[in-house]
Amino acid sequence: MLESNYLLTDEQMMQFITKGYLVLRNDIPQPLHLSIMNQIHHVMHNEGNPGNNILPRVPDIQQLFDTPIVKGALSSVLGPDYYMHPHRHCHYNQPGNETPGGGKWHKDGYWSSMRTHRPWWAMIFYYTHDITEDLGPTAIMPGTQYYEKFIGDRGETLLPTGKAGTMVLVHFDLWHKASLNVSELDRYMLKFQFLRLSAPEFPSWNHQSREMIVPEGTPAIHMNLWQDVWDWLRGEPAAKQGSTTTTEERLLALRQELESENATGRGRAADELGRIGAAAASCAPSLGPLLNDQEEPTALNAAYALGQLGAQGIEVLIGQLTEGSSLTAVRAAYGLQSAGIEAIPELLRVLKHEDEKRRALAIFVLGMIGSSESEVVPSLISSLEDQSEWVRRNAVESLGMIKNAGEQVISALAKVLKDSLRYETDYASESNNTESKKSYASHQPYITNKLGYTAALSLLRTGNAGDVKEAVRSLEQALHSKDRYVRAYAAEALTHLRTEEAVDILIRYYRSSRWCPDTSKVSTF
Repeated sequence: MLESNYLLTDEQMMQFITKGYLVLRNDIPQPLHLSIMNQIHHVMHNEGNPGNNILPRVPDIQQLFDTPIVKGALSSVLGPDYYMHPHRHCHYNQPGNETPGGGKWHKDGYWSSMRTHRPWWAMIFYYTHDITEDLGPTAIMPGTQYYEKFIGDRGETLLPTGKAGTMVLVHFDLWHKASLNVSELDRYMLKFQFLRLSAPEFPSWNHQSREMIVPEGTPAIHMNLWQDVWDWLRGEPAAKQGSTTTTEERLLALRQELESENATGRGRAADELGRIGAAAASCAPSLGPLLNDQEEPTALNAAYALGQLGAQGIEVLIGQLTEGSSLTAVRAAYGLQSAGIEAIPELLRVLKHEDEKRRALAIFVLGMIGSSESEVVPSLISSLEDQSEWVRRNAVESLGMIKNAGEQVISALAKVLKDSLRYETDYASESNNTESKKSYASHQPYITNKLGYTAALSLLRTGNAGDVKEAVRSLEQALHSKDRYVRAYAAEALTHLRTEEAVDILIRYYRSSRWCPDTSKVSTF
């Protein structure tokens, strides 16, 4: 059992929430780092980049992720049952990298049906050797994990450095890039991805203070957004007490500030209204237009503030979700997520909207809220028959996030998985057609069976609820999917279930798929 002193502190968790990263110092003997680096060097220079096979090709890498420091950090952020994603990669930054600036700022392609502000995913960057700025470490931009748009020169560029074994734990959506290697040495960085398997029910770190304390030097102010993440990670509904002593004069001043030409002023005013809570409900109509603000940080503050204003805030958010532009609808979805269970009745009504994107967003929010109350689960199961693949996929993922969803969910997910396997060729061709290129699907070409991938993931998250025989049968079929990530999730889900039948299936599967890390194109026998 992991000792609690290896778990993160409240201060470290708040840095992760606000700035999106933590630097970890792994206490491992230098010879192990050197051995791993030499093995990677041999592979890269003699065989090429092994991609997802970097771990079985260099099995010693697993020792890095089995240390109490790393397990403690990942358990704190993603829960004790986190899962190492099958996509892994060794980033090789050669001396004299000719790319100006070393690379392009980007977010990694996401694996879910949508990006989430709450940490369902995280990444670790690991350096096999002492890393200095000259070697071209991966540059990160603190605090940008919640932004879809790159903020450019307004952001801070940080180059984490340190001794061999330095690991940087980052929010999956943090903007980052490769920096220029001006040294004469090869730079190797391993990037591994991890995901959460269940919504938090209690704090999984060394939690001492209920109060959220924002660290100094935080690049922007998003108090309501951060509070939403903080409370969610603590397993508690978002706090909506607010202030009951705010004067009408103060509310009037804040409403006027919402119309300021200064984006920072608009954003701060929106954030303060959200902190006031229900007492500022009369300001909801004034906050609504800010969801279309050209400054994304301001728009996000408005969305999360509306989520704190009760029924009037929910009404404005639902209006933007159903009638606003595509951009404001997405922002409204995040605000409705923070509104919590109070938004469920209105979200269920959106499931009948004629626009597939609005239906998909409503389903995404229901999954993020994670409640099985009312008609949520039956409605999500009904949405599995929706004509839109995006809607169906969101429904599959949301069902995997619902707490205490019940045995009927397992049956529904198993059916989706089996059906997706039956029509894999059709799904692959659909992802390349003209209509599909207008939707979310074109952004994830690395997942060829998106419904099957998501169904296997949801079964990994929920498969042990009730009678698992049907889940096991569908997962057995998924081991032979044409999509490599469907196969990986299926194997992991069977491992988690560990029924006698599941273990027997896995033994047969691994006999024919065992990887020999010592066999390569240069080996003789």
